[in-house]
Order: sequence, then structure tokens, then C-alpha cells
Amino acid sequence: MPGKKTTSKLTEENKKIAELSPNKEDSNGEYINTNTGVRINDDHNSLKAGDRGPTLMEDFIFREKMTHFDHERIPERVVHARGSGAHGVFKVYESMEKYTKAGFLTDTTRETPVFVRFSTVAGSRGSTDLARDVRGFAVKFYTEEGIFDLVGNNMPVFFIQDAVKFPDLVHAVKPEPHNEIPQAASAHDTFWDFISLMPESTHMIMWLMSDRAIPRSYRMMEGFGVHTFRFVNASNESFFVKFHWKPLLGVHAVAWDEAQKISGKDPDFHRRDLWEAIESGNFPEWELGVQIVPEADEFKFDFDLLDSTKIIPEELVPVQRIGKLTLNRNPDNFFAETEQVAFHIGHVVPGIDFTNDPLLQGRLFSYTDTQLIRLGGPNFQEIPINRPIIPVHNNQRDGYMRQTINRGRTSYSPNSLGGGYPIQSKAAEGGFTSYTEKIDAKKVRERSRSFFDHYTQAKLFFNSQSTPEKQHMIDAFRFELGKVETVAIRERMLGILTQVDRDLTAQVAYGLGLEAPAGPEQPVNHGVPADADQAHYEPFPPKDPVPDISLALSMANTVKDSISTRKIAILAADGADAASINGAKSALEAAGAVVEIVAPHLGEIVTNDKSLVPVDKSFLTAASVFYDALYVAGGVTSAATLEADADAVHFLNEAYRHCKAIAAHAEGKQVLEATYFANKLPEDDSEESALMEGVVVQNDIDRLSQIFITAIAQHRFWEREKPRRVPA
Repeated sequence: MPGKKTTSKLTEENKKIAELSPNKEDSNGEYINTNTGVRINDDHNSLKAGDRGPTLMEDFIFREKMTHFDHERIPERVVHARGSGAHGVFKVYESMEKYTKAGFLTDTTRETPVFVRFSTVAGSRGSTDLARDVRGFAVKFYTEEGIFDLVGNNMPVFFIQDAVKFPDLVHAVKPEPHNEIPQAASAHDTFWDFISLMPESTHMIMWLMSDRAIPRSYRMMEGFGVHTFRFVNASNESFFVKFHWKPLLGVHAVAWDEAQKISGKDPDFHRRDLWEAIESGNFPEWELGVQIVPEADEFKFDFDLLDSTKIIPEELVPVQRIGKLTLNRNPDNFFAETEQVAFHIGHVVPGIDFTNDPLLQGRLFSYTDTQLIRLGGPNFQEIPINRPIIPVHNNQRDGYMRQTINRGRTSYSPNSLGGGYPIQSKAAEGGFTSYTEKIDAKKVRERSRSFFDHYTQAKLFFNSQSTPEKQHMIDAFRFELGKVETVAIRERMLGILTQVDRDLTAQVAYGLGLEAPAGPEQPVNHGVPADADQAHYEPFPPKDPVPDISLALSMANTVKDSISTRKIAILAADGADAASINGAKSALEAAGAVVEIVAPHLGEIVTNDKSLVPVDKSFLTAASVFYDALYVAGGVTSAATLEADADAVHFLNEAYRHCKAIAAHAEGKQVLEATYFANKLPEDDSEESALMEGVVVQNDIDRLSQIFITAIAQHRFWEREKPRRVPA
């Protein structure tokens, strides 16, 4: 019967694995052959007329191999080109049937398979993971009702309000067309020219200049659906909803100087981190959160729910955590899965629908067109990674690279020759029905005046940051605008910043060698007609105005109670005290950290009791920027070696500059005394003193480990950054 569900002992995750399995091949123990299965006895020499003669056109083996090679790359994504992906599962905590009829959000027994792709936005596939950029966070749910794609970013707002401006935004941020410079960077004239003329971008720019733009890892960043979507329940009641992903490890970033150094030493830093975490069984986890607003409250706030440059502050509508996402399996083939996966904001299931957000509406047009050109035709949904876990029955056939062999005479509807099948589902049988929304309006090219407030939430974001975070934003603006060659663009952007914060404007202006303007140049907004009344807008009557600050917007308020998966380097050399290495390593690993021994040479070091300790990295193959914290082992001979090793001292200076927790066994203190920050060492060995500076020196290994673990959990000691910066 149509619509009848079959039962299976397989979990939904296993169903997806089983569905992918027939498409997998392992060449171990196999003979090499052609794409048609013909065995090859020589794959190292082309067919020639004599051993020094010309290659013959009849060499079909060579021609097939070379033709495939010439065509094995597909166009990279225009944006989000550089990415990394993983498989996993999602499970809802409690049924959300009050708000939605989406099965994967109402059935608590289901374990829905997912594929997640993280990405940078502006750079090409060959760019660095550590660019200052937005990060994509796209989740493909393989539900029993079909595929739902939650296509989001690690920032909850966007640069523009209407999708018609998206090509302009991307053209502006991409490398400048006359010289293809700079790559994966927004620090150039065309980008800031566009931004300084479009005040609606101000809120997003505050996020982009914050530490959110340089995450510690994909595993430690939030995700957001950006747009306001709809939930629709079985009674056809509608609710506005914002989607959030909350990482269980907390939200953490790296320092900008650190990011630049990582880019040089390991541009695959985020990719490697995700891969290694999953391979080691440290599965990344996020909770799915939702902010739900009843339809009756659509006009409750002094901002427009349909404006993608705005958030709903969590103080006004708390985030309900409704389920957990776990990434537990790496792809078998990067190209076949991570590169060929095709997301589409228009892939929704019954119970989830769209709103009239003009950015969302425009994106609905874009994605299919993008996949058609990138993946070669209309059958991209048949690529294994893109297939749903349920059979597909419709009258769409043929086309490039069709995989399904459809049987039967009919490929149209209605029909009688095929018994009328496939037939349409009624809404009561689980068929998708668009939410019935009454619309009574004139057809116009205008923007609602409720979209005209571009600065209130930008102020909210800046005011919500901690003092170190604000300083990082000031430095980011100075760096970015300092790369802009056209002074008029710098001055125009300073005018925009006057609408956010006067002190911010003054400090950025000082760094640029310019006078802080009194206000923005006129007209401010070049994204509306010149005769528009830009000084006035009609906000909704505010019942719940935006708060002055929002604690959720500062990373200083994130989870800081765990060191799970944190990477710790133990610096040691021959003669190191075995007890100081083993004791600290055991305690750190018991707390969930990943520990590596870094020494002057690879191989093994010989400890004071003649035991051998394997070395994971040397100072030549490692760098402090790869680690979250450093520990100097005890042992007089080891300490003397490290003290005399410039690379070891630099390791510590650099870690201190980047505000990381540092610990040393009492016998290793002389190594710290060789650093630039020697005069900043705690005057006593109390826990309070150590946790103030993030530098721990103890003789007792158990006590040292306990204080060190507490310090690492704080992530960084940003307060030491500005007044105590050291050369590194």
C-alpha cells in the first residue's frame, strides 16, 4: 500500500551505511583493470611503435586512463569551496510534536543518520583553514520522510538582507579580478568598499572581526541556521523557529597571530583536527537548540524576524536544547562524499517550512542551479552521498549520469497504463504541504522599513564582548582596514563604526593614522534609492526591546569545565625525570586530554631511570601553535638541554604570547627562567597565583596536575595579552 512503512532491524544509521556499501570498492588483493573490467598486464608503458617510437592512437587503455584523469575534477564551489566532512547520527531528546510534525524531531526512538560538512567561505579549495572568515556548518539529515538540509554558518547573521545582493557581496570579497589577490582574505579594497556602502552589513562585520572568525576547531564552534524558519505541527499550527548548534566542548578561538602561524605550518589544521578526533574515538558532539516564537508574537520585538542581519537575543527567547548530534565516522573517500555532497536550503520535510525572509527566498533559487553546473546535471541527487534512505518514486527520468533503471511504460501523471502510480500522498499520510499563509500585498521592489535599523544589534554584539575580545576586534579592524589602499574607503568605514561605538572608532582610527569622524558620510546607505528617507524607519512597537548586553554573545561565557580532547605538549629531553613525565601524562589523559612528547630529536629519550619514552614530535616538526598548553618535565639534565635550546625557549615564549596555560615541574623551572616572561612567573606556588597568570610551577606532580588541568580548562588567559606581550 502507498505510504505504508516497512520495519527493519537495522538502525537508520546502518541503513545509510548499507545503502552506501554497494558503491564501495577495495582494491586490496585485486588485479588492475579498465573501467569495463578488462584486466591490464602493463599499466606503466603506453603502446608505441617501437620502444622509442610514437604512441599509437589505438592504445585504448592509455586513452581511457588519461581521459578520466583530464575530467576527474569538478568545478569547485563558488563559495564554501574548502571543506571537511563526517558522518554521524542525530537523536531528539523529547518529542517536539507540540511544534512540528517532522518525524526525526518527534520520535525519540529514531537515530537519524547525518552527513556534516564544515567549510570556509571566501577561499578556494587550496586556501588555509585558518583564514579570518565565516565557517559553513551544513547538516544533511537522512530522515524517514526524506532529506532535510540545515544549511548554516558559525555566525547567526549575514551580510545582506536580500539575496539579490549576494553576487555583489561575493564578487567584492573574492580576490580582485585584475590581479587575483588576495586569496581567502577580506582585507582589501573591494570588500570594504562594498561593506562601507551597505550599513546593513554592520552587524555581521562585528562578528567577522571577532574571534568567532578564527575558531580553535570545527568541534569548538557554534552553528546557526541564520534564517527564521517555520515549524508546522499536525494541527497545521505554525511557529517561527531559529536553529542553533551548541558544541559540548564549548566555543573557543585561537589568537590572530597564532592563526597566521598555523596557516604557514599546517594549513589543514581544522581538517586534521576533525579527522583525528573521530579516528581516535573522541567523537565531536553538538546539541541542537531552537528558539521558538508563536505566530501571534511575530511583531513582538523591535526588530524583524524575517531580517537575516538580526538575532533573537537569548534573553528574550531562550534556546531550548532538544537533541544531540554526534559525528562518529570519517568519509571513506573525500571526493565521493565530502566534495560531491550537495546541500540545498530547499530540502525540507513535512513539519518544516519557509518564511518570507528575502535572503532565504532568494537562496531557494540558487542551490539547485549551483549543483546542476557543479555536479554535471539533474541526477546529482543519485550520487550515493546525496541519496535519501527511502526509495524515490517519481516521473523524473533520464539525463546525464542517470543511475536508476526505471521499469514500466509510464513516466507521466495522471496515467492509467501504470495503474495511476506513483500517486500523490495526502497531508494526513505524511505528504508535504506548504503552510497556508495569507498574503495580501502589492508587487513592489522595496524593502520593509522594519529592516532599516542596522546598528542596534551591532552595538549589542560589541557591548557584550569581554575586554580582551573588544581589543581583538579593534586589532582586527586595524589589520583589515590597514590593508585597504584607498583612504576614502577607510574613512567611510570609520564613519559607519561611529554608529556602533565611539571608543572603538577612535582606537581604530588611531591605528590607521586618521582622525575619528563625527559621523558617517551622507548618504549612508547606497543599498536603497537615493531619495529614500534613510534617517527614519518604523520599527515594530517594542514590547521586548533588545537588551543592552547578551551573555550568550561573548565567548568568555562559554563552557570551561573540561579539557577533553585538548592537545598538550610535554617538553622533555634526555635525562628527563620519568615520574614527572608519566605522572603528568597519566593525569592529563585521565581528564580526556591528548598528550604528545616534544623533544629536541625524534625517536626516544632516555629518562633518569634509564627508561625509554617515545618522542611524538621534535621541535623541528612541531610548533607551539598546534597545542592548547605546554608542560616542562623535570630532570636537571633535561632542563639544562631545553634551556640551551633556542627552539624550546621560543616554543614557550610563543605559547605565553598566545595566552596558553604553561606548567613546569620544579626542576624544569630554569627553562621558564630563560624565557622573555621569566619576570612574570608567579611569586608563590599557590593555586590562586597560578590561575591568575596561567603559569603553574610545582614540585608535587599530583598537585601540579590538578592546578594545570584547571588552568587548561579556562582555554586562554587573555588578560595577560596586551600589557605583557612578549617577542615570539
